[in-house]
Amino acid sequence: MRIGMILDKTFPPDPRVENEAISLINNGYEVFLFCLKYDKKLGNQTINKIEVKRYLSNKLEYKLSALAYTVPFYTYLMKRKIGHFLKENRIEAIHIHDIRIADAAIKANRKLKLPVVLDLHDNMPEIMKLYPHLQKFPGKQLISPLRWKVKEEQFINSVTKICTVSQEFIEEVIARTKISRDKITLVPNSVQKSFYENALINEDIIAKYASNFMILYVGDTGIRRGLLTAIRAVQLLNEKIPNIKLVIVGKNTTDSILENEVNKLQLTNYVDFEGWQNVELFPSYIKASSVCISPLNRNIQHDVAYANKVFQYMAFAKPVLVSNAIAQKNLIEKTKAGLVHLEQNPDDFANKIIELYNNPKLQNKLGKNGKAFIENEFHWEKTSEKLIDLYANLN
Repeated sequence: MRIGMILDKTFPPDPRVENEAISLINNGYEVFLFCLKYDKKLGNQTINKIEVKRYLSNKLEYKLSALAYTVPFYTYLMKRKIGHFLKENRIEAIHIHDIRIADAAIKANRKLKLPVVLDLHDNMPEIMKLYPHLQKFPGKQLISPLRWKVKEEQFINSVTKICTVSQEFIEEVIARTKISRDKITLVPNSVQKSFYENALINEDIIAKYASNFMILYVGDTGIRRGLLTAIRAVQLLNEKIPNIKLVIVGKNTTDSILENEVNKLQLTNYVDFEGWQNVELFPSYIKASSVCISPLNRNIQHDVAYANKVFQYMAFAKPVLVSNAIAQKNLIEKTKAGLVHLEQNPDDFANKIIELYNNPKLQNKLGKNGKAFIENEFHWEKTSEKLIDLYANLN
């Protein structure tokens, strides 16, 4: 079967897209990836046997994508490109990554009537409510998360199959849309074995934090990720743990808010902003850490989705501290791989850090539990089996 994956951004990187495509290829499928490019010189390319087909886009189209379900221009422009992609590559099944481009792909398929898999990476209508540009004019007036939710539900009902990232998200979708349970498949984000088995460790990073009790966060640093909680907790901890260091590896347009908080609380000696780093360096930062965190603020999206960083932490046998956002709370309590703090509560966060700091045996035990879970149950090579089953039964 020739599968056409539809992605509304550049590629690489996108770990979920790449992992899914490689798994399907390894099981005998051909995968062609529709994606965008903003450089005319960048051509089509084969990456890990994925046939990457790049279509030229521009800043205007990018801006129109935010208005995809306000005005139809983005959908119209993408429909033409996707239609060409489907015919040119003789696609036999369509796999749509998230909903921004879903309308265009579904309309491009109207005459072809190919089976369609909708891959819900996130509960996008709920995430949109938290975007800074939707909190003010003109975004607040032009972009309606409710309209996106209505469109999402239409897509869920019209496509052949759906896959998504957590059991909690599956239950939310079924309760909201009343689809049959056999229409939706769990394909969680998880780490490939190679992430922890073949990791190259940067000894300079290990040495940099060798004398610290290092609390690590990797990934997107948007305010909704809860880092203000961690920063404020450091103010409560720096006298009790003199060698404490909060290390933040990642970036977001709202980073100035985090940096201002650090300056206001006079914590510059206790917080390192490392900026975005190559994913290949993540294992080194994780190995250098004492505790790894995912202090998500609770909302509908965070309650039903796992942050992939949690599995990366666990793969290196590090104890994790997560907020009580439901999906990650359930995961950590089930696996006994860490502790849970009340979201947006620096005092509780600090208390849990003290509990771990004072008990190295507990750190070790929780870390071992997490690593065992990844190795035995939750590496990508195992969790992707349901994706393969989905396609084996698609027709």
